[in-house]
Amino acid sequence: MAKGNISVNTDNILPVIKKWLYSDKDIFLRELVSNACDAISKMKQTGAINDEYSVRVTVDKKNKTLTFSDNGIGMTADEIEKYIAQVAFSGAEEFLEKYAKESENNTIIGHFGLGFYSAFMVADKVEIESLSFLENSAPAHWSCDGGIEYDITDGTRTTRGTDVILHINEENEEFLEISKVTEILNKYCYFLPVDIYIIDAEKDEKAKPFNDKTPLWLKNPNECTDEEYINFYHTVFHDFDAPLFWIHLNVDYPFNMKGILYFPKLRHEASGLEGQIKLYNNQVFVADNIKEVIPEYLMLLKGCIDCPDLPLNVSRSFLQNDGYVKKVSAHITKKVSDKLTGMFNTKREDLEKYWDDISPFVKYGCMRDDSFYDKIKDIVLYKSTEDNKYYTLSEYLDGNDEKVVFYASNPEIQAQYIAMFKDKKIVLLPYAIDTHFISFMEFKNHEIKFKRIDSAVASDAEKSTENNALISKFKSAVGDENLKVECAALENTKLPAVINLSEQSRRMQEMSALIMGKIGDIPEDITVVLNLASPIVSKLSKSTDEDVNKLISNYIYDIATLAHRPLSSERMSAFIDRSNEILSKIGE
Repeated sequence: MAKGNISVNTDNILPVIKKWLYSDKDIFLRELVSNACDAISKMKQTGAINDEYSVRVTVDKKNKTLTFSDNGIGMTADEIEKYIAQVAFSGAEEFLEKYAKESENNTIIGHFGLGFYSAFMVADKVEIESLSFLENSAPAHWSCDGGIEYDITDGTRTTRGTDVILHINEENEEFLEISKVTEILNKYCYFLPVDIYIIDAEKDEKAKPFNDKTPLWLKNPNECTDEEYINFYHTVFHDFDAPLFWIHLNVDYPFNMKGILYFPKLRHEASGLEGQIKLYNNQVFVADNIKEVIPEYLMLLKGCIDCPDLPLNVSRSFLQNDGYVKKVSAHITKKVSDKLTGMFNTKREDLEKYWDDISPFVKYGCMRDDSFYDKIKDIVLYKSTEDNKYYTLSEYLDGNDEKVVFYASNPEIQAQYIAMFKDKKIVLLPYAIDTHFISFMEFKNHEIKFKRIDSAVASDAEKSTENNALISKFKSAVGDENLKVECAALENTKLPAVINLSEQSRRMQEMSALIMGKIGDIPEDITVVLNLASPIVSKLSKSTDEDVNKLISNYIYDIATLAHRPLSSERMSAFIDRSNEILSKIGE
């Protein structure tokens, strides 16, 4: 019996790498700059001291080349053949094994192999000029036109390090534009730990590196000022509004993760969908909004997370699904819930100050994740319409035997209803998500009910012949015998009638509108409650003139509807005509 190793070679793998390995062509810039930084990291770990390590990306539009230069560890001809010609051989892994005892903080970014071959996505030919740090090493030159053959000859480099020269093909000449290269490198490499210069071959080289070698998340949270957090937020996310507050992640065990999560100020409810959490691997940008790491309901946050131990696939663009990723996700969720509960317990006034902006996110998180709900259920706040004070559910229900939460969704439109309930505490639930949230809360707390104030109008109608006659007269006058009408002596309002809307019917209408984008076919279950305490209703009850009955009844119906919601254009025109008619009769 014979045993052997499967050998992967360029004959069968290179076409796959060139076309399918990476989701975006611009990844080659990230990979080659990362490789250059790796070479410098390796050089540092040999014990060499040099404060002027750098990576230079030179754009030569005239000669159609991109050159990536570093003054790192360099390679001999044998090492080039070993690490470059043998695709996917991990030079970084072997190097770490050799120098593991000399450095406990090994941060080799990636694997010099597949990343290098991403260059062939945009280049017809790739060359390497390298000189190893080893004494008496000879410079080496490697070239390949994307086929299965390559040449290794004597090189011309005179200083330690490596040049990778890409001869850009015609269909990818956009990568010879300084602005394009700058944009991409800013995206992927802005926080790499080595000075990176972008150089236009036709001009003088830039005086300063473009990148920030020490992103704020690497600092100890105790050493960071509020000004630094805010400036970092503005720089990374180009959001001119200051964030509400932030969470600094600094985890060493059981995994290595650092980062900053910001709670942005929402301009409107829909802006919750516009969050951006950037995932980094050893300061190399990987992707935005990775749902395997960041739960969906946290996506409205903005932030940076650097997790070197995350199991990326070979293109560094997608996370492998495993238990480790779930642990990271669970830890992030815990840190967010801990931050909120900590604010509630020690700085409640701060939480109340931010609550209107973050409540959609908190409520969505409760509905999406039971563990998140369990952690923060007791600190969910409800804002009173009367004094703008904030109450937890237990504080609101304290002494409330009915276990009913009365709420308004639009205090301007529902002002008359609020006036009718001035002896009760009314909370404000203005967001579209609130319809779903209160149903969720009723499911979690079966003894509690939420009632919007236009669904809770008391009806104490006496089943008298007089009231029945009034109801019949009203239905006939408005021309709708199927209309639900009741009578009640209403307090704290001068309205002759109000609309009582079924809570369940309205919730179904709103959920249908949210899902379908429009009101569905669910009928609106309303009841007109005539106010027996109103002089206008009293006049209607006594009137025997059909024209007067029709005028007053329709006017009452319109007024009640206006206190409930805007009139349709047709009904508004009719209401204006009736108002003018009533005014003209007053003058007679």
